[in-house]
Amino acid sequence: MTSTNLSRTICILGLGLIGGSLLRDLAAQGAHVYGYNRSGAGARAAAEAGFDASDDFIATLRRAEEDKALIVMAAPMPAIPGMLDAIMEHAPSCGFTDVVSVKAEVYSLVKERGLEDRYVGGHPMAGTADSGWSASQEGLFTRAAWVITYDHAPEASDEWIALWTDVVRMILAVGADAIPARVDHHDAAVARISHVVHVFAEVLAIVGDNGGALAQSLAAGSFRDSTRVAGTQPSLVRAMCETNADAVVVALDEALDLLNDARASLAKPRPDISQLADAGYAARIRFEARHGARGESVSPVKISSRPLLRLNPGAPGWVNQLVQAESLGGRIDIF
Repeated sequence: MTSTNLSRTICILGLGLIGGSLLRDLAAQGAHVYGYNRSGAGARAAAEAGFDASDDFIATLRRAEEDKALIVMAAPMPAIPGMLDAIMEHAPSCGFTDVVSVKAEVYSLVKERGLEDRYVGGHPMAGTADSGWSASQEGLFTRAAWVITYDHAPEASDEWIALWTDVVRMILAVGADAIPARVDHHDAAVARISHVVHVFAEVLAIVGDNGGALAQSLAAGSFRDSTRVAGTQPSLVRAMCETNADAVVVALDEALDLLNDARASLAKPRPDISQLADAGYAARIRFEARHGARGESVSPVKISSRPLLRLNPGAPGWVNQLVQAESLGGRIDIF
């Protein structure tokens, strides 16, 4: 059995950009996969495209229970508490994962319900500013980082280890890199490279718009690229940033210190932002070097440069191996 062989059916709750793309990729791999979408129009569009999709939430969960499926909660953060309650009632023996961009808040909700043995956290670092089934696409996750959490691993049962292993297999099956991280470490990291980026994109979009018609007419690549994610639905931006507020504030404070220093330097009789420009350039070069060759897709890394660690889940020392992989930002494979 290879690391990408799936041993159970996959049930996806939410067929928007992430859930819909996951449905497409898993179906393309020949997996037994089906999904639910709150929007009837989205569910019908998925069904008309040849996928197994429904807008009946309870019926889908009951089907998942019969199949002992792995459930993927592919919904925004505000929907997660209700989904957890419904899973407890209608799919009480199913293991589940999620794709929410914050992990500590989801894990807290899981622990409040005593569901730690049935949950493995996940977060694919891939996407666009668009949403809904119409935005989904095959290949979205190719070589993208997909975080898998392991906070429960030190006290895990054999059943949880099997669930965790199947989540890794699902991630690898759609061509993503499985990156282990504990929930707090994940949230601190994504605050810096995702959530603060959304905050700055909103600010830059507003500043550009305030420049009026001339500024907008002159806006080109740098403005378009730096404000791209400002096109994300505001409710999704709020859900990301507000539920990770503490970590976002830490990153914002660091950014504001750099901006205030830059402002002070520019306000001098002889403006000089060489220190900021040099440091930013060096940081960007380090990012490019780590991520290697780039292309035009939403998952731009064509050949992964992330360190690879192969492990046997549940074997002696496997948690220490996960900690090592996390410290390197490395990807894992299983055998």
